[in-house]
Amino acid sequence: MIAPMSLSKNDWALHRKGATDAQRHAEKVKEAIKESLPQVVAEEAIITSSGDRRVKVPIRSLELPRFRYDYGRNKHVGQGEGGSQAGDQVAGPGQGKQAGNQPGVDYVEAEIAIDDLAAILFEDMGLPNLEKKQSETIDSSTLKYNEVARRGQMANLDKRRTIMQNIKRNALGGRPRFAGVKDDDLRFRISVPEVKRETNAVILAMRDVSGSMGEFEKYISRSFYFWMLKFLRTKYERVQVAFITHHTEAKEVDEETFFKLGESGGTKASSAYELALQIVRERYSPAQWNIYPFHFSDGDNWGDTDNRRCFELVEQLVGLSSAVGYGEIRQGGSRSTSTLMSAFQAITDPKFIRVEIHEKQDVYPALRRFFSTGAAGGRTDAGVAA
Repeated sequence: MIAPMSLSKNDWALHRKGATDAQRHAEKVKEAIKESLPQVVAEEAIITSSGDRRVKVPIRSLELPRFRYDYGRNKHVGQGEGGSQAGDQVAGPGQGKQAGNQPGVDYVEAEIAIDDLAAILFEDMGLPNLEKKQSETIDSSTLKYNEVARRGQMANLDKRRTIMQNIKRNALGGRPRFAGVKDDDLRFRISVPEVKRETNAVILAMRDVSGSMGEFEKYISRSFYFWMLKFLRTKYERVQVAFITHHTEAKEVDEETFFKLGESGGTKASSAYELALQIVRERYSPAQWNIYPFHFSDGDNWGDTDNRRCFELVEQLVGLSSAVGYGEIRQGGSRSTSTLMSAFQAITDPKFIRVEIHEKQDVYPALRRFFSTGAAGGRTDAGVAA
C-alpha cells in the first residue's frame, strides 16, 4: 500500500525568499541614494542638524521589470502629430504648455538617519597615504586576562589548566587521572593592561573668514568641514582636529566657533599656514602623527608677496604631511584662476591636492577628491573627483 503524500512539508526556500527580496530591495534603495548624494550633501538644513536627525532622500519608485504589450501593433517612430514643415519653430520652455497624457516617473522619499547616510557616503573613502605610526598607548582601564601564573587569587583560578596540570603530574607517576590536587597544579589567570598600537592622525582645518568670503563661500566651507568631521568620526577612532580661522591674522579656535564665526577685513592666507606649521612643530611630530592640513578660501589674497610666502609654507607642510588639501570656492566658475591658485600650480608633489568648487553640488566630489585613497593629487579638478 502506498503511503499518502504529506501536504504539510515545509518549503524552506520559500521562507528564505522574503529575506532575499528584502535584501535586494535594501540594495536597490542604497543604489538610489548613492545617485542622489551630490544633491543630499548640498542640503543647507543638514549641516545645522544634530546626529539623530533624519533626512528624506527622493528616489525613483522601485518596480519589478515587466513586459508591456502593444495590442494595437501601432508604429511609434518619430514624434509629434505630423504635418510639420521645414523652418517650423519648436515650442521652447514655457511655450505651448498643456496637460499631457503620458505617464511620468514615480518618486518616493526614503527616510534615513544622517549617520546611516554618512556610512553610505564614506564607505569607499579614507585618509590618503595613511601610515602606521609606531605609537604605543597603555590602556589601564582595559585589562586582559591572557597570562598564566602559579600564584594568584582563587577567583581567577584557571580550572582547565589546573586539571590538565594535575593529569600530567599523575601521568608521570604512572597513574594518568585527575586526583589529589596540589598547590603545584594550580594555575591562575592574571590581568595585564592592554597595549594598543595606534595610527595617529591630525587634521588641520583652515577656513578663510575674511570680508571677501560671501555667504555662498562661507556656506560651502562650513558644509565641507561638517561632512569631513562626519567622515572622520564614522571611520576613525583616534583622529584629532585643530581648527584655524584667518583673515589678515590666524587663530586657533574651538569647533563651535569655527563653524559659527563670521568676520570681515582683508586676507593674508600665509597667516593660516604659519600657524599650522607652528602647531605641527609644537604638538604633532611627523614621526608619530599622520598630518593632514586642509584650507578653504575664495582665492583672494593680499598681494604677490604673500602668495609667494604661501607657496613656501605649503611646500614645507607637504614635506611634513601625509597629504595637503587646498579648496578654492568660486561661485559659478566665471572668474579666471586666482592669484593664490596660480601660485600653487608650481607644486607638483602628488601629496598636494587642489579642488575648485563652483556650486553646492560640488561639495560631494570635493570630499571624494580629498579622501580618495587611490587618487593621485596635484591636479585642479573643478568640482570633479579624480
